[in-house]
Amino acid sequence: MTFGWFVAGAFTMTVGLSMAEICSSFPTSGGLYYWSARLSGNRWAPFASWITGWFNIVGQWAVTTSVDFSLAQLIQVIILLSTGGNNGGGYLASKYVVIAFHAAILLSHAAINSLPISWLSFFGQFAAAWNMLGVFVLMIAVPTVATERASAKFVFTHFNTDNSAGIQSNLYIFVLGLLMSQYTLTGYDASAHMTEETKNADRNGPIGIISAIGISIVVGWGYILGITFAVKDIPYLLSPDNEAGGYAIAEVFYLAFKSRYGSGVGGIVCLGIVAVAIYFCGMSSVTSNSRMAYAFSRDGAMPLSSVWHKVNKHEVPINAVWLSAFISLCMALPSLGSLVAFQAMVSIATIGLYIAYALPIFFRVTLARKYFVPGPFNLGRYGVAVGWVAVLWVVTITVLFSLPVTYPVTKDTLNYTPVAVGGLFILVLTSWVVSARHWFRGPVTNLGG
Repeated sequence: MTFGWFVAGAFTMTVGLSMAEICSSFPTSGGLYYWSARLSGNRWAPFASWITGWFNIVGQWAVTTSVDFSLAQLIQVIILLSTGGNNGGGYLASKYVVIAFHAAILLSHAAINSLPISWLSFFGQFAAAWNMLGVFVLMIAVPTVATERASAKFVFTHFNTDNSAGIQSNLYIFVLGLLMSQYTLTGYDASAHMTEETKNADRNGPIGIISAIGISIVVGWGYILGITFAVKDIPYLLSPDNEAGGYAIAEVFYLAFKSRYGSGVGGIVCLGIVAVAIYFCGMSSVTSNSRMAYAFSRDGAMPLSSVWHKVNKHEVPINAVWLSAFISLCMALPSLGSLVAFQAMVSIATIGLYIAYALPIFFRVTLARKYFVPGPFNLGRYGVAVGWVAVLWVVTITVLFSLPVTYPVTKDTLNYTPVAVGGLFILVLTSWVVSARHWFRGPVTNLGG
C-alpha cells in the first residue's frame, strides 16, 4: 500500500488532468456524457452520450451504496467494540440491522441534500475541514499512542506475503494492493456535475477535480503511514477472532489505545472520526448522483424523465435526490442474500465510473483531436499524450479489478466483476438498439452551443 498508493495516484492524476481540460471547455452538470456527445461528432454523439451517461450514473449509485454500506458496517464494529468486543460478549448487529443502518444513513443524506444549496455549501466546507483535521489527528495519534511501533524498515521495505488467499506471486500481491488505492481515488467528477451551480465554472470546475485528487494523494498517504507504523501482527489484524471481528483498521486503533491505557475507548473515538468523514463522503456522493440524474433526465435519457429533472423553489432537483437514495438502498439489498453478489454489484462503483471517465477522454484524443477547443485550463501540446496514458490506465485497472483475489477459484471466491460490468454493458447496449436509438439525440439542451 505504501508505494502502490503513489502508483495509483500518479495515473489517477492523468485521468483527472484530462477530465479537467475537458471540463474547462464544457462546464455543465451533465459532465461526462455531455462531453462524450460534444467530442464524438454528430454521427456518434447520441450513442456515445447514452453509453457514457448510463455507466456514469449507475457507477455513481454504486459508489453511494458502497460508501454508505461501509459506514453501516463501521457502525456495527463501533457498537461491537463499545459493548465488550468480539471476545467479551459484545453485540454484533445482524445483516438486517446493518441494512437498517444503511437505510437510515441514506434517509439523512437525502434530507440534507433537499436543503438549499447554501446549506450544502456549508456542509461541504465543514466536511473538508473535518477530513483534513481528522486525518492529521489519526496519523499522529495512533502511532504515538501505540506501545509497540513498526520500524521505518518494516513500513518501507517489508513485503508481506502471508495471506490466506492462496496467492504466492509478489507481483500479483502488489497488483491487488493497487485496488484499495484505486477504489479510494474515485468520485472527483462531482466537481463537473456541480459546475452549473459554481461561479467561474470553466476555471473552478477543473481546479475542483485536480485538487480533490492531489489533496487525497498527499493526505491519504500520510494516513496510510500513520496506520502502518502502528501495525505489528498482520495475521492477527485480519483474523475474524480478534476484538473487532476481523475489521483490521478498527483493530489497529483499538489495540493502540488498549496497549497504552488498558482501554480501547480512544480507539473507538478514532473510529468515530472516520465514521463522520465517511458520512460526509456519502452525503456529497448523493449530491453528485442527483445532479447527474437531473441533467440526464433533462435530456430525456431516463424513464419518467419529466419527474426527475424538476427542481423545487430552492433550485434543488429534489426528486432526483430521493431517487438516488432509493436506488442506492435497493443496490445494497443483495447483501442480505450473498455478500459475493453485493461485492460484484459494488465493483461497478469503480469500473463503471472509470469507464465513464475514460470514454470522453478517448473521444478527445481520437475523433476530436483536431477540432477540440480548450478552455482556460488546458494541457497544451501534452493534452493528447496525457489523455492516452489516462485511457490505457483505465483499461489496465479494468483488467486488474477482474482478477481473482482468492485461490483456488470457486463459485464463492470467483470475482464476479466482469459479470456485473458486462451485464450493465449488455443492458445499456440492448436498450439502445431496441429503443433509445430511435428517439435519444444526446444532450440537445446545449448541443448547438
